[in-house]
Amino acid sequence: MRLAILLEQQNMSTYQCSKISGIPYTTLLELVKEKTSIEKCAAETVYRLASALNTTMDELYQKLRSSEVRAAFETFKSNVCHLVKEKGDIDFIIDTLRSDDIGRYWSRKWYPEAYYTLAMVDYLSRENHLPLCKNYDSIRSTSLKKTIYPRDIELAASLDPSLDVKAQAAAESIPEFIRFNIVEKEIRNVC
Repeated sequence: MRLAILLEQQNMSTYQCSKISGIPYTTLLELVKEKTSIEKCAAETVYRLASALNTTMDELYQKLRSSEVRAAFETFKSNVCHLVKEKGDIDFIIDTLRSDDIGRYWSRKWYPEAYYTLAMVDYLSRENHLPLCKNYDSIRSTSLKKTIYPRDIELAASLDPSLDVKAQAAAESIPEFIRFNIVEKEIRNVC
């Protein structure tokens, strides 16, 4: 659960919580925006926040601790492709935009995941003749500094450096993915 939701349930703004708890507003805002996690907070901060929210430190920790563990990028990509297959293009786009997964990954500084998800939404939008969601234009104007290749391409390149498999894979990549320096040429054929 997010701190923003807990505050909302208590009908309390971040500012009010800061005043009640004695926690500096900027510290609390970092927690609300998920730029830092409860696990990184000092015990005194957790205690003050728990007291302000009329709960125990243990209950607060259980509610706010990171429930999402960052998977290996190859696993993440596979999971996204499976979601597209299970939900279908349109439902995947709607669910992803509604839940703001892209923004959540971005705020956690999980840039490859944010770019991959945005590329998937943009690709599926193009494939289904849908307009692009303008909410992520600021992210679209950036990209990863280093290109991410699929594991099999990395392996092939390391086995025979004379072959230019990376350049060939990049040339065959889906445009929405290569825009962010992610090489991806097949999202539909997942087991």
